[in-house]
Amino acid sequence: MKVSLKWLEEYVDVSLPPADLAQRLTMAGTEVKGWQVIGGDWESIVVGQIVAINPHPDADRLSLPTVDLGTEKQTVVCGAPNLRLGDKVAFAYVGAQLIDGHSGQAFCLKPAKIRGVVSTGMVCSEKELGISDSHEGIMVLPAEAPVGTPLVDYMGDVIFDLDITPNRPDCLSVIGVAREVAALTGQEVHLPDVGYNEAPLPIDRQISIEIVDPDLCPRYCASLIAGIKVAASPGWMQQRLLACGMRPINNIVDITNYVMLEYGQPLHAFDYHRIGGKKIIVRRADKGEALISLDGAKRVLSEDMLVIADQEQAVAIAGVMGGADSEVTQQTTAILLEAANFDPASIYHTGNSLNLPSEARLRFERGISPELTLPAVKRATQLLIQLAGGEAAKGLVDAYPGKQEQEPILLSTGRVSSLLGVEFSLDQIIGALASLGFDCKPAGSASEVWVTAPYWRSDIHLAEDLIEEVARIIGYDQIPATMLSQPVPRKDPEPILSLKQEVSRSLTGYGFQEVLTYSLTSLELLNKLLPEPHPLEPVPLRVANPMTADQEYLRPNLRANLLAALWANRRHEDGSIRLFELGKVYLPRPNDLPNEPEVLCGILSGPRFEESWRGGDEALDFFDAKGIVVGLLRHLGVEASFEPGGDESLHPTKQAAIAIDNNRLGVIGELHPKVLDAFEISGNVYLFEINLTALLPFTIGHKLFQPIPRFPAIVRDIALVVDSRVAHRQVQDIIGGFPLVSQVIIFDVYTGGQLPSGKKSLAYRITFQSPTHTLTDEEVNKVQQQILDKLSKQLGATLRT
Repeated sequence: MKVSLKWLEEYVDVSLPPADLAQRLTMAGTEVKGWQVIGGDWESIVVGQIVAINPHPDADRLSLPTVDLGTEKQTVVCGAPNLRLGDKVAFAYVGAQLIDGHSGQAFCLKPAKIRGVVSTGMVCSEKELGISDSHEGIMVLPAEAPVGTPLVDYMGDVIFDLDITPNRPDCLSVIGVAREVAALTGQEVHLPDVGYNEAPLPIDRQISIEIVDPDLCPRYCASLIAGIKVAASPGWMQQRLLACGMRPINNIVDITNYVMLEYGQPLHAFDYHRIGGKKIIVRRADKGEALISLDGAKRVLSEDMLVIADQEQAVAIAGVMGGADSEVTQQTTAILLEAANFDPASIYHTGNSLNLPSEARLRFERGISPELTLPAVKRATQLLIQLAGGEAAKGLVDAYPGKQEQEPILLSTGRVSSLLGVEFSLDQIIGALASLGFDCKPAGSASEVWVTAPYWRSDIHLAEDLIEEVARIIGYDQIPATMLSQPVPRKDPEPILSLKQEVSRSLTGYGFQEVLTYSLTSLELLNKLLPEPHPLEPVPLRVANPMTADQEYLRPNLRANLLAALWANRRHEDGSIRLFELGKVYLPRPNDLPNEPEVLCGILSGPRFEESWRGGDEALDFFDAKGIVVGLLRHLGVEASFEPGGDESLHPTKQAAIAIDNNRLGVIGELHPKVLDAFEISGNVYLFEINLTALLPFTIGHKLFQPIPRFPAIVRDIALVVDSRVAHRQVQDIIGGFPLVSQVIIFDVYTGGQLPSGKKSLAYRITFQSPTHTLTDEEVNKVQQQILDKLSKQLGATLRT
């Protein structure tokens, strides 16, 4: 929103310099993004009047105008084609700083001899003054411009560029900004006097208004002016429109734009004689209804768009753009002037759908007050009579089906203090609000007041809104900075959140990518996890009002959605894919809310290494997945054991249960081939799943420092023959249970013809180390024999020779 300081000063006395005024407005919430000084370098330039025009003696395209400057007359050389006797112009003396009309560079005007005639001044164009790029002719000033007056005094101005927040549509007007300035500087607002003569014939005998859809149009006002003449606007109005970034068109259109900028209420002028049936109908558009808008484009409307129609057709898109069929032209002699209020959401939808931005739409979308319509239409009618001639019909049409009484708001000093943290007296509060036009009346208590918002403030609904106004006007800088009365509360730790973050960081280091899937799924997807069809147990929780069949049930696990993500990625990627998800699953409980544990689920498939000239196209296997799980748990300070599992979604002989201290917390294994077929995934896929909520207690605690061993270790390799049913873990637990054993690693598994039937060979590398001294061979031999004896006794193991 651009605001002219000269225009602003018509409504409020401004004594502050532009920089100080901009600072005050910005600190009060109306941000001034910048300002432009017009005419700051117009020294030695005055208003003159052409009193004679003589031909140049040696050039057909040059003239010698004589300009009356009040105290003297000067004759200069000029090549402009639009010189006219009696016109008021901008005259620059020698020494004036101007802009070259051809190069655009600044220059200092000097005396010049042009085709034998000396010229010691210049009649200026808009481009030479830096006003615009127009250089086709000289700038003609309004007839009322006083001769001899410095141009900076007549046309100089400061243009503020304001960034208006969406909740303040009242500040999208010069008067609205004037009210802010008045409140901040302790001045009074001077509104223009509005009044005009009316013809005897009442308006309601010449036009009627029907609002079919009052939910989209709460108020519609109109006036009728006959006998008008369409012409150019006066110079002062054109200057103000240009200063605010609007292009002058003619006196009718310019007046509607002028009043919109002045009051913040958009208006529209219809050619009265082109309104069919002399009736205005505000209604929703018919399906497929079309209209030619003012820009000449054909607009096809939908049933949720509001139109202004006559008895024959739509004549305007309400609040967005007028129609060509009722457009004001040079032949127009009577105007129906509209000032209406429309639903903000409807205007936004219509303008957005038709891609029609406009200044009117901007104001309607932000919710201007319906009470603005009447003063705005009266002001515009007054200007139309003054500047376009004609006569107004008696009275106004005012259809107001959406009228609502303004309810007062109770405000107390205690509420202000509790919200702002500073004490303000009731007189200070009333003074701040009254300066903005709020009506304040005493309440039952000495610390309370009833406040009614002025009609132009559509953003005030709560006591908190009033408190914000008090803070703005008194000044945010008047609220003292104080220390907190108590220390900042300590942050409540969220152990499960920290655990999830650690898990995520660790798996990312293993080359995994995290995915996020919906918490809702379908029975069809869940049934794909079953190798053999049977009812799901327990039955997943169904959503009462599912949006789609694909999102009908709360997920009881993360597997189904994760495998669907793998399938989607596999379509575009042939290499290794490693995905994981952290999230809640929803497990039904009878007569209770579901159990919602946090779960980790990961899948990996494809080659072990990236494609390389060195080969390495081996596929991932079960032990890759197990190694990742072991590494992850060790990173969390947890040692897990792996036990035979029975998860039906996994391969029956290539899976294990993950246990900690005899508590089963998850599973790991190769997915069942039938499950992979159901998801249309080829190749082997390995999955691990861990209940993080159950894992959390094992990760909480202080980690003990383990010093680096000072004494050397002794390494021994042994090969054991055991029954095929004996698990590696059983052997490892026995060997690792001896105090001098620091590490046990299995490095070979063998079954074959050299061993008896039902036997296998397990080879281990055992590291012996003492924290207190260097071990001797005798000590190690003794412990090793004890290990062999225990293995023989408990597992029937024998040393392989």
